[in-house]
Amino acid sequence: MKKVGFQFFAAVITIAVVFILPSPARAQSASETLYKSKCAGCHGPDGSGSAIGQKLGAHNFQTAEVQKMSDVELSAIITNGKNKMPSYGKTLKVADIKGLVEYIRSLAAAK
Repeated sequence: MKKVGFQFFAAVITIAVVFILPSPARAQSASETLYKSKCAGCHGPDGSGSAIGQKLGAHNFQTAEVQKMSDVELSAIITNGKNKMPSYGKTLKVADIKGLVEYIRSLAAAK
């Protein structure tokens, strides 16, 4: 009985460690997850724009035009919306918006 109890305890600890400690192999940042749920529909998974987004005039995040925008400008657009893009200021935290800006910056390297 003690052996089964120890094995169960060891299994629970192992599972807890796997889910608590970040793993580089499965590490999808919160910003990437948020981007995929809020932005990728129009801006595309790589930031270059989806078919729908291109019809709506969504910007390609990989371009120099977008990448030269300041963090403040990008944050303001995410917060307040622009043209057909909805505002996310009431639904996202400031830290989430900052993370999205950082993720958008990373998309320039995806070119």
